[in-house]
Amino acid sequence: MGIQYLHNPFHSVLSMCITITRQTLAIIYLQALSFIYTDVIPLVYLDTFAVGGGVPVEDQPDVSAVLSAYKQQGDPALYEEYYSGLKHFIECALDCHRAELSQLFYPLFVHMYLELVYNQHENEAKSFFEKFHGDQECYYQDDLRVLSSLTKKEHMKGNETMLDFRTSKFVLRISRDSYQLLKRHLQEKQNNQIWNIVQEHLYIDIFDGMPRSKQQIDAMVGSLAGEAKREANKAKVFFGLLKEPEIEVPLDDEDEEGENEEGKPKKKKPKRESMGSKSKKQDPNAPPQTRIPLPELKDSDKLDKIMNMKEATKRVRLGPECLPSICFYTFLNAYQGLTAVDVTDDSSMIVGGFADSTVRVWSVTPKKLRSVKSAADLSLIDKESDDVLERIMDEKTASELKILYGHSGPVYGTSFSPDRNYLLSCSEDGTVRLWSLQTFTCLVGYKGHNYPVWDTQFSPYGYYFVSGGHDRVARLWATDHYQPLRIFAGHLADVTCTRFHPNSNYIATGSADRTVRLWDVLNGNCVRIFTGHKGPIHSLAFSPNGRFLATGATDGRVLLWDIGHGLMVGELKGHTDTVYALRFSRDGEILASGSMDNTVRLWDAVKVFEDLETDDFTTATGHINLPENSQDLLLGTYMTKSTPVIHLHFTRRNLLLASGAYSPQ
Repeated sequence: MGIQYLHNPFHSVLSMCITITRQTLAIIYLQALSFIYTDVIPLVYLDTFAVGGGVPVEDQPDVSAVLSAYKQQGDPALYEEYYSGLKHFIECALDCHRAELSQLFYPLFVHMYLELVYNQHENEAKSFFEKFHGDQECYYQDDLRVLSSLTKKEHMKGNETMLDFRTSKFVLRISRDSYQLLKRHLQEKQNNQIWNIVQEHLYIDIFDGMPRSKQQIDAMVGSLAGEAKREANKAKVFFGLLKEPEIEVPLDDEDEEGENEEGKPKKKKPKRESMGSKSKKQDPNAPPQTRIPLPELKDSDKLDKIMNMKEATKRVRLGPECLPSICFYTFLNAYQGLTAVDVTDDSSMIVGGFADSTVRVWSVTPKKLRSVKSAADLSLIDKESDDVLERIMDEKTASELKILYGHSGPVYGTSFSPDRNYLLSCSEDGTVRLWSLQTFTCLVGYKGHNYPVWDTQFSPYGYYFVSGGHDRVARLWATDHYQPLRIFAGHLADVTCTRFHPNSNYIATGSADRTVRLWDVLNGNCVRIFTGHKGPIHSLAFSPNGRFLATGATDGRVLLWDIGHGLMVGELKGHTDTVYALRFSRDGEILASGSMDNTVRLWDAVKVFEDLETDDFTTATGHINLPENSQDLLLGTYMTKSTPVIHLHFTRRNLLLASGAYSPQ
């Protein structure tokens, strides 16, 4: 359902008529479609030409314009001498300045090499690369490999890495003293070549105060475009939680049964009241309730919230002395390749996305999955009966597993709606699909991304969802709109993972450009840029109180960020491979991380954050000292036999569910 109309004979109109205007193209395309399909809205497809980070070749900036700064500016034979001179100067500088000035090596090396290649000094460029590429930091190795393949001017045309370097300035954060030292040296030596590159291609974010140490710099650098400017993290972020609606929680039967045992209900009551009081007080850091329109609570949502509160009263309080039990769901014989997993909030269903284009939904409770009866059967039902919701379900369709067909490429992301009525899936075919879990059919195919979509996630309140893909942008959608409401553009590489903030006002995106960005849903602005990972980012998790963000990447590190101050506050080292799954326990006491190294690790989240004093945040200079205490924070490591961990989920009672596909050695 919902896919046929894209594969039609008029598809070729798009590829043939590039030279005509977009308006004309839109008219031709719409008229053509209107002859055949009257019940579909095809505008989404046209939208893909107008927006997006990974633009088609015909929309790419003219390379000669992009490269205009790479004019012949000096004798090519002297480039090695210029670079060696700067290298000698930095290596002889005082220790306190050396670490900061060493940040110049990599961007200068790249731009000088590209300048030589562009001006067709191929031999000098090759010699320059061979002589100095070994001096660069190990975390730039992948970028250098791409750079080494650019040996001729023609190679530069349309090369994404090259365009990134030219169109976005590399950001370095340097103290004023170190900067003055550099400036004085370049002026004395009259080294205009390097000075021109510094002014043309680098953005030096100068701060007053003591220069940073090598350890402080290493913690923050590594992304494609250097560090984030301090200005990028100054905007106010409403990270508090929205006020919960007031819902009366009826007493459990077991509570009422305590005839003369007054202690029993009394013990439970304060617990429940404290739950309620938490939601009644307005969080001073929370956004206004009406800042973005959120869907109204239906009766079924209220019932679910009551169930949630009841479960919370029986929740296990976790901590270093009380670690969660872990239940592992292993996908055996997943020869189709398991690529994505999600679990419903109430832990009743689990979904797997597979490389064979299927989406498979399992019930993990004794209750089987059933579809709604056919229209003819539904007309016979008494709609006034109390159990009408039960009567509409067809017992003949009951089974533990439902398979959803529709995608035409591997499924890379899945997400259940909070009310468990819908399921999202995204795929290499460039679409996001919305499935009904009442009928187990596809309701809509959202088309906007040109290329594979790597991740998608529902908002905690339902209705909105986000997707991110190979076209370098994330898109915000609403289930009842066929086009995106917002397009978040700014990443320099694929958007690999997406997450909603618990208050739904912000979206975090992780990217292969090794940065994490926080976007404001209200206006589409980027309000935070976090740099520090040394590899593509693959997992994100907000703490339940909305104050902190945990991120995991191919570098095996888990980094922790304070959203309000926009700073890194912790680094958890231990994993030896990509961290694909992160999840905070329901009360935020424990952070669980799952990795391709076949382990689940538990970290003491309370200890990480309670040691933080806001006085530590020297926001003027934008850096803090990270404590080297990863091992003190590690509470446990749990090995699987041979199963990489790709998803983690805490149940409402704080049981940890983990999942992955068994991979025979």
